[in-house]
Amino acid sequence: MPLDHCHPHCHPHTPHKKLRIPEWFISDLMMDRALDAIVRRAKTIDRRHDIPYLAGYSRNGKIIYIDRHMPETMRYGGRDINTDRYLILHEEVEKTLIDQLGLHYLHAHQIASRAEQAAVRAAGVRWHDYDRFMQKYVKHIGDERLTKVPADLDLKPYRDEHDDELVKRMLECIESKGAPTGLDAAFVKRAIARHMPHLVPSNTKPRRK
Repeated sequence: MPLDHCHPHCHPHTPHKKLRIPEWFISDLMMDRALDAIVRRAKTIDRRHDIPYLAGYSRNGKIIYIDRHMPETMRYGGRDINTDRYLILHEEVEKTLIDQLGLHYLHAHQIASRAEQAAVRAAGVRWHDYDRFMQKYVKHIGDERLTKVPADLDLKPYRDEHDDELVKRMLECIESKGAPTGLDAAFVKRAIARHMPHLVPSNTKPRRK
């Protein structure tokens, strides 16, 4: 039964009225329950290792790894926010989409990131504040603090091709005059040249966004 309606037998002699529950409240409540269900289903949470980009998963998907230096909570608006919940959500969604639906890592990562953002916002936390807190603990590939990486960490996210390959194809398209009509090829080339140094190389996992 919809949450914003009263059952007719509850007040047979009075006009039916909708309960004034804001749609955003129902949506946030459902998101929180969905997040609880995913966290409960997580097999094993391991916080004893150094994990590039804060979190990852074992090859068989049975272990979710969270970096050992990552705090379990962040203080926000007088509350202690359990950040592990959102990391677990991201990794569980990402791994499931890759293994069960055969999605490419980049596609699964984008969907998982959006699910993470929705869950964070449903908790009343601004994404910018959450992300700023998380970035303080990110360890990049090559970081000297990566001294204790688990042997069964799934490396697929770190191996898959990333944006640099897409950019190469874009440049090839422009050089072959295959760009869409009206597109300023020179402008695109300048933009690519400006941003190329910041693109993620093919042997690393994208920074959390």
